Amino acid sequence: MPSVPDQDGPEGPDIGAALLGTAPVGTSPAPPLGSRQLISGGHRLEWHLARPRSSAARDAARSGLVIAHGLPTGPGSAANAAWTYGELADRVASDTGWTALSFCFRGAGTSEGQFSPSGWLDDLTAAIELLRSEVPTVWLLGFGVGGTLALRVAALDPAIGGVAVMATPSDLTNWQTDPSGLAAVAHEAGLLDSSSPPDLGSWAADARAIDPLGSAAAIPPRPLLIVHGSADEDIPLVDARALADAAEGHGELHVVAMAGHRLRHDPRAIALLLGWLERRDG
Repeated sequence: MPSVPDQDGPEGPDIGAALLGTAPVGTSPAPPLGSRQLISGGHRLEWHLARPRSSAARDAARSGLVIAHGLPTGPGSAANAAWTYGELADRVASDTGWTALSFCFRGAGTSEGQFSPSGWLDDLTAAIELLRSEVPTVWLLGFGVGGTLALRVAALDPAIGGVAVMATPSDLTNWQTDPSGLAAVAHEAGLLDSSSPPDLGSWAADARAIDPLGSAAAIPPRPLLIVHGSADEDIPLVDARALADAAEGHGELHVVAMAGHRLRHDPRAIALLLGWLERRDG
């Protein structure tokens, strides 16, 4: 296949609420986008911040979670890339007491800019820096390709508290050998336009540098959660086992029986995530 597919898709939340930084009952409203912006490489990115209700037990000691979506595939799918991820941030805040930030990478949702592997790494780094103004320690959650980026950023940043990845590939060789195929997928999804052809040579080098297995090996002794569906038709289960092996037994691997690729919408996978977060010291 020309690229690693991430079938993240819409299930109809109010994206306008995410843009305004509003939150449902059980979380504290964040400032509106007009007063706080997430900027990466000069591009304004769509974001959603969910804070828990304040309490003596949950105040300053709790950590924060940045949520990274995957690579959308299919015609026009970039517009819906992060739908429901704001809802997941709200769920994390209300159920665990953590602060959670979801966002759209450049070219996705209403975020400005166009896709590139290095650009998406920069976007994740910018989201981390924004959340660091809110919490003492930032942790990462990535779905699909977003998981490979989370692993890479955490490998380079020892201040990241821990990483959770879901349905994440262990190998981006196809990006390295066929960057034009990746560009075609990005064009179809709406992550790229035809006004400025991408530097495919740089894309291949960037994909090589992401190195999911080498990055996973650099996470311990920090916590690492790996969740994968046994029936994932896009990313085989062997990839999850390879990531766990790279962490040399320090990763926590969970296989969700008969689950497909879109673990964001599987309540068992989300329950595993929430339980894992609740067991952390925060």
